[in-house]
Amino acid sequence: MNHFLKYASFIKLEHTLFSLPLVLSGAMIANGSWPSLQVLILMLLAAIGARTFALCMNRLIDRRIDRENPRTKDWPLPSGSMKVVEAWGVAVASLFIYLIAATLLSDFCLRLSWIPLAAFVAYPYLKRVTKWSHLWLGVVWSMVPLGGFFAVNPSFKGIGPVLFLSVFSIFWLAGFDIIYSTLDEDFDKGSGLHSLPSALGSERALKVSGLFHLLAFAVLVLLYGVWLAGPITVIFLMIIGLLLYLEHQFIYYVDLAFFKLNVAVGCAVLFFIVAGIKGV
Repeated sequence: MNHFLKYASFIKLEHTLFSLPLVLSGAMIANGSWPSLQVLILMLLAAIGARTFALCMNRLIDRRIDRENPRTKDWPLPSGSMKVVEAWGVAVASLFIYLIAATLLSDFCLRLSWIPLAAFVAYPYLKRVTKWSHLWLGVVWSMVPLGGFFAVNPSFKGIGPVLFLSVFSIFWLAGFDIIYSTLDEDFDKGSGLHSLPSALGSERALKVSGLFHLLAFAVLVLLYGVWLAGPITVIFLMIIGLLLYLEHQFIYYVDLAFFKLNVAVGCAVLFFIVAGIKGV
């Protein structure tokens, strides 16, 4: 049990809840209905494997930084409760799951599978050189609904609506990553790391976060106007807007703003897509 808790803490298993609604949303957009059980299972395995690999690489690349950061020094890898070889083992296992799932989905998915892997590995290095790494993390996140789309429809045909959802994902993720980064403003300044809070100060950075979330909401409005329909869809759109607004009312309660409200946003986006496709 202790080993399970250690590994669960290392990979932040609960954070997978951010991505799964977007994967399912992309799959719904692909053909207007839920995928078959086989595709659904493979798609979720690929999503979980990819996300776990991404987090492992982030932890491994940043382990020395995390050891010096008071907020992260007690995490399994920097604290020493998990060995580096164990972390690499989790990374390789999750990569294997991702690639096997992509292979079983289609040759198309396998051919594109290297793109998110490269993006994952690049991300931890960007905060060493630019304060805009939050946007790159958003770009990485934009691949989540695309992955769901390609799992069901292994081609670029009909990709328009899911591209809107991907752009939403860029601004949504970048916005709440800035909120999360306010926790490390002082440490980043002292360590020479780059983030918007360390470059601009938390107050100004949070204004940028609010702008990103406003843009994210605007993209969903456009998605509704061009491709979706139905009064219930509008209700879910308003719920998403309310949740994004509340996120900025609780910015000093980062666990609430970062985790709980964003899980709710992800679920609301899925319901928004499902209702909009069905026109209810």
